[in-house]
Amino acid sequence: MGCDDDPATVPIEEYAVLGDGSTAVLVSRRGSIDWLCLPTFDSAACFARLLGTRENGRWLLTVRGATTATRRYLPDSFVLETTYEAPTGTAVTLETMPLNDGRADLVRRLECTSGSVEVDHEWIVRFGYGAVEPWVHHVTDDDGADTIRAIAGPDSLLLRGDRLPVAQDHRHADRFTLQAGESVELALTWIRSWDPVPPRLTILDRVDQTRIAWGLWARSSAYEGSYREAVVRSLLVLRLLTDSESGGIVAAPTTSLPEDFGGERNWDYRYCWLRDAAMTLEALLEHGYVDEASDWRAWLLRAVAGSPQDLQIMYRVDGGRRLPERVLDHLAGYAGSRPVRVGNAAVGQLQHDVLGEVMCALQQARDAGITETDDSWSLQRHLVDHLVDTWREPDRGIWEVRGDPQHFTHSKVMSWAAVDRAVRAAERYGFDAPLDRWRAERDAIHADVLANAWNAERGTFVQSYGATHTDASLLQLAQVGFLPPDDPRLLSTVRTIRAELEVAPGLLRRYRTEKTDDGVPGDEHAFLACSFWLADALARVDDVEGSTEVLDILTGLANDVGLLAEQYDPVGRRMAGNMPQALSHLALVRAVHSHDLALERRRS
Repeated sequence: MGCDDDPATVPIEEYAVLGDGSTAVLVSRRGSIDWLCLPTFDSAACFARLLGTRENGRWLLTVRGATTATRRYLPDSFVLETTYEAPTGTAVTLETMPLNDGRADLVRRLECTSGSVEVDHEWIVRFGYGAVEPWVHHVTDDDGADTIRAIAGPDSLLLRGDRLPVAQDHRHADRFTLQAGESVELALTWIRSWDPVPPRLTILDRVDQTRIAWGLWARSSAYEGSYREAVVRSLLVLRLLTDSESGGIVAAPTTSLPEDFGGERNWDYRYCWLRDAAMTLEALLEHGYVDEASDWRAWLLRAVAGSPQDLQIMYRVDGGRRLPERVLDHLAGYAGSRPVRVGNAAVGQLQHDVLGEVMCALQQARDAGITETDDSWSLQRHLVDHLVDTWREPDRGIWEVRGDPQHFTHSKVMSWAAVDRAVRAAERYGFDAPLDRWRAERDAIHADVLANAWNAERGTFVQSYGATHTDASLLQLAQVGFLPPDDPRLLSTVRTIRAELEVAPGLLRRYRTEKTDDGVPGDEHAFLACSFWLADALARVDDVEGSTEVLDILTGLANDVGLLAEQYDPVGRRMAGNMPQALSHLALVRAVHSHDLALERRRS
């Protein structure tokens, strides 16, 4: 497991994640930090080995010759502990990104706990997604200690610690032996290139403070229901993917991890999708996290301010609107999956379902006691008025197809949900609204879906008007209350979706790529969020045993530290897509919530 043992591709499930509320890092089981964007989620990466080679930047700290590496997060935290066992001894690494210090730091501590171990340390910095080799030199900090500083343009990285690697062939490396009781502490800090060197951190203190801070947040939900470990870890992931300053919620901390290994289905998810963020909000609210909901609503007001027709489906973490898609030709791609993309061209798509998710989340926020303001209701009214004028137009749908726009059933249903929640809000709270028009359009959307999306011959709702095949997004009909849970059309649709899209027990594809013009070649694997939607739908139709069976399967797919990617390949038994994926984790949380409610109904 030393520097000379550098596998070309680390399985996606072999990564753990650390984060500080502004960005996140992916670290492999063998101690290689292969992805880090600083200072924010959507900044350029300074370690990009994940999508290339070690020459694109990585930070390795590992025990050479270790035969096993066992990992865990310290309870209810993102402090990662890795225990290495080698023929000569054992060692333990603690690493985390400290919280609440207004800085961008990553700290690592490796201690030999028995015998002796040989340690490999390699530090290769490449700014600009692995393209820019920095100027690296030694400086002295205020304590008189040696510091390695890497600078390129506005970016600067500092490496400090007990023992620093030495320069050799455009990298810094070291190999040394630790005896039982000996340790090495290292800290990485990002600062602007013109800033002075900040004070050093006391590493063990910051590790402990960070562990306590994560634990306090996790325990504030007081959740003790079924699947507690999976639910709490998922809630923690959702918090990690929430920017602590702006309140924006990113879909994942990575870009271009492939849905199709070796193919072109590689997308940048380091942005704030209104849909994903709204569903995250619902998951957090169901567990009492009201402050996060309030912060996100404030982010929403800032991000979408302006004319309703200028609403985007996604924004930058700070609410910025520009995220043009471009290709990074200098990166080989994960497992040769190219192109590597940054930015996302889907930002310009029309997707009617987005406002439905937002309005459902805002209704839940109101019910949780978050007071509506004149500005927040005015925004919602203008957005709903615009949707009432445009819902009859075809769109690109929840899956952001790059083929021709369609009349997607899911988009129509979520348009209905948006207007329905707006009507309910105006009726319950007395908000000013054109209620007669909204009620009429709500009924019109409902009738339109029943007339055009139900295939009586097949006994199922279909993906789009005129189609004969299904789509896993139709499972959300149960979630938003479009039909009663015991409606035979809903029950039949769930059965048909399983028959068409279930590729292994409990695992669903989003749709069949050969039947859907999504504009991209290749295939993909089972989509974990859709699979959790199946568990959710089964719980809502009171099939508790079926829901339990699916949940048991899906929660068992998480990696050794409880993380889920976007998709899962049941044949190769590996994860696919960006990692960790907010949509997968929030769908887990919500499915378990529905499962628990179904159990309560059965007991009552």
